[in-house]
Amino acid sequence: MWLQLALIALAVATVPLCIILFSADSDKHRKLLAVTLALTFELIMFGAFTRLTDSGLGCPDWPGCYGQSNPFQAHSDIKAAEAVMPHGPVTVTKAWIEMIHRYLAMSVGLLCIAQVVMAWRARRRDYPLSLAIACLLMVCVQGAFGAWTVTLKLQPVIVTTHLLLGMGLLALLAASLEQYRCFAGSSGLSAQPQLQPQSLRWLAGAALLFVFFQIALGGWVSTNYAAMACQDYPLCHGEIVPQMDFQHGFSLWRQLGQTAGGDYITYQALVAIHWVHRNFALLVAFVVGWAAWRAMQVDVYRQLGKLILLVVLAQVVLGISTVLLSWPLLLAVLHNGMAAALVLLLTMLNYRILHARRAAVY
Repeated sequence: MWLQLALIALAVATVPLCIILFSADSDKHRKLLAVTLALTFELIMFGAFTRLTDSGLGCPDWPGCYGQSNPFQAHSDIKAAEAVMPHGPVTVTKAWIEMIHRYLAMSVGLLCIAQVVMAWRARRRDYPLSLAIACLLMVCVQGAFGAWTVTLKLQPVIVTTHLLLGMGLLALLAASLEQYRCFAGSSGLSAQPQLQPQSLRWLAGAALLFVFFQIALGGWVSTNYAAMACQDYPLCHGEIVPQMDFQHGFSLWRQLGQTAGGDYITYQALVAIHWVHRNFALLVAFVVGWAAWRAMQVDVYRQLGKLILLVVLAQVVLGISTVLLSWPLLLAVLHNGMAAALVLLLTMLNYRILHARRAAVY
C-alpha cells in the first residue's frame, strides 16, 4: 500500500513539476517556491471543502482507505459501510474527497523535499538551507496531525490545530518566496527608511497574529459544527448577548459533540463558540483594515495594502452571507480561502517591512 500511495503522490506531483521544468522562467528555484505556495493554497481550500462536506472520515483509517491505496480497491468495504449508514461519514463520494485531499498533501510534501534538494545543491547564502528544511518539517508535522484527525475521530482540538499548521505552512512558504525574491533582486523591494512608519511594523505583526487567532476560532466553529448556532445577524437569537455556555464550549480536550465529562455538548455551548468568533471578527477587521490603510500611505506597500483591504472587506461580506444564507458550501469554502489569502498577504507585508529595516541598518 505504501508504495502505491507514493506512486500516486508522485503522479499528482508530476503536474506541478512539469510546470516548473518546462517553464520559460530560467530561475527554477523561484518557480518551485511559487508553485509549492500555490499548491499549498489549493490544498487549504480543498481541506476546507473536505471538512465542510463532512468527508474527514470518508476513509476511517490512515494513510490508505480500508488498507488500500485508493477507493477503487476499497470499494466493497466502502459500500458495505454505506449500506449500514447511508448518511454516515463513509460513502464512496466522501472517500474520494478524503483521499484526493491526502494525495494533494503528499504531493506538497514531495515538492518540499525538492526544495531541500535544490537549496542544498545551490548552497546559496541568500536562501539558506534552513528555510527549506523548516518547510519540510512543517509538512511532516502537518501530516502527523492529519493522521490524528482520522485516528482520533475528528477531535476538535486536533482538527483545529491541523488547520492552523496548514496556514503556518502557507506563511512559511510565503516568507521563503519573499526572501528568495528579495535577495535575487526581482522583488523590487526598497528599504526607503525615511518612509517607514515605526508603528506600521508593530501594526502589521499584530494584524497577522489577530488573523491567526481568528482562524483558530473559525476552525473551532467548523470542527464543532457551530456554524449555524446563530442564524441571524448582527443579533444572535434576537439578542445582543444570548444565553451561552463558555465552560463547555471552550473546553479543549474532549471528543466531538461531547463535553470533557463525556456528556452531549449543550446548544448554548455551540452558541458561545459561534458568538465569540463573529464578534472577535469585528476587532480583526478593524486591526487588519488599519494596518492596510497605514501600508497604503507608503509607496512601496501601497498595492499590497490595497489588496489586504479588499480581501478583509470580502471576508466580512462572506462571513455575514454564510449566516444569512444558511451556510452555502461555496461561500463557506471561499470564507476559508479569504482567510488563507489574508495570511499570505500579511506575511508578505511583514517580511517586506522586516527586510526594509534590515536594509536600512546595514
